[in-house]
Amino acid sequence: MPKLRHVAAVAAGNALEFYDFVTYAFFAVQIGRSFFPSSSAAASLLASLATFGAGFLTRPLGALVIGRLADRRGRKPAMLLSFALIGTGVMGLALTPPYAAIGLAAPILAISFRMLLGFALGGEVGASTAYLIEAAPPLRRGLTTSLQAASADSAVLAAGLIDVLLAGAMSPAELDIWGWRVAMLLGAAVVPFGLALRTSLPEPPSGPDIVAPATSRRLTRIALQGAALLAGATISNYTLDYLTTYAETTLGLPARVALGTTAIVGLTGVIGDLAGGWLSDRYGRKPVLIVPACLLLVLVFPCFRALQHARSPWILYAAAAVLGTVSTLSTVSMIVVIAESLPRSVRSSGIAMIYAVSIAVFGGSAQFMIAWLIGATGDPLAPAWYMEGAVLVGLCAMLTLTETAPIRTGAIPPPPRP
Repeated sequence: MPKLRHVAAVAAGNALEFYDFVTYAFFAVQIGRSFFPSSSAAASLLASLATFGAGFLTRPLGALVIGRLADRRGRKPAMLLSFALIGTGVMGLALTPPYAAIGLAAPILAISFRMLLGFALGGEVGASTAYLIEAAPPLRRGLTTSLQAASADSAVLAAGLIDVLLAGAMSPAELDIWGWRVAMLLGAAVVPFGLALRTSLPEPPSGPDIVAPATSRRLTRIALQGAALLAGATISNYTLDYLTTYAETTLGLPARVALGTTAIVGLTGVIGDLAGGWLSDRYGRKPVLIVPACLLLVLVFPCFRALQHARSPWILYAAAAVLGTVSTLSTVSMIVVIAESLPRSVRSSGIAMIYAVSIAVFGGSAQFMIAWLIGATGDPLAPAWYMEGAVLVGLCAMLTLTETAPIRTGAIPPPPRP
């Protein structure tokens, strides 16, 4: 397996992405008041969520530019570029003065930094995933890639804990003015260390490709399957991350209680990622995709109904733990099966484009759509219906996949039993 410091260097970008995402979701209400003041709290929140979604518009462009750089010049220079831009986007938003200080320039700058961040993240996932897949032993690709996913959920956990502490230590006015900025800058503090680690990265070995060259028809099929997989996973994950805002604005729970939800989602995500990666190496990618999806179809609606009726912190945390664990069991397998299906020459740009388009269309709109659906229907169960539909789409794609795990395809014999 790659050295731990190399995995840490690769995982740093993904971790910062999720830390920023969760922190923005946590403080969407406060960010809305800072850059989009309005007499309507709902309008301010929707403007904040739309700004969050603006960053997803530039992800496909970043996937194309940085992904092709990784395929042509190497994984390392692409990852250095993307991480530097990620740091710029996160710090830029945190340091942008509020609307009350600079007027219309504030929302313009906020949107610009989110779009720069989206561009960087669009290329980050392809280069970093390709690096780990190519550096890992064939029978450990799932477990190795799960370390990257686990780092992201560890960042979710860290963001949740930090935000809960800030919410408990500050008044609502302090959170509006500078509390959310502190949370973002704490995440951006890892940028210098991440860049230093990435500077020392070796390129992964250039051995024989793990798949045969693909025809344009096969690449199109992989792209469509991957987009459906990631659409389902993205909407599911973003719905769970929205539980913080949902608990505060729809269930009426205190901010300090609502913010604890993401810490739960992060902790259970780490467990689900590592378990899912190990299981996919041992039993194959498809079983670890299909079984959790079927469980989610059964569990989502009862969990949200319990939330609607109880409106209790403990029910909230229990629902987040159950749904968070089950949903992340299949996360690693999705990324690995796409990577294992693509030839090395287009692996980075292929992963990046499939991921970026799926995230741009479904991730960028997920939280806005949930907030809009709740407002339009008046039904607090709207997120559950939205998530159920997404899981069903992903399950249909899973059933059409070709198994790629070496232990199931016969490309590599299984290890001897002790």
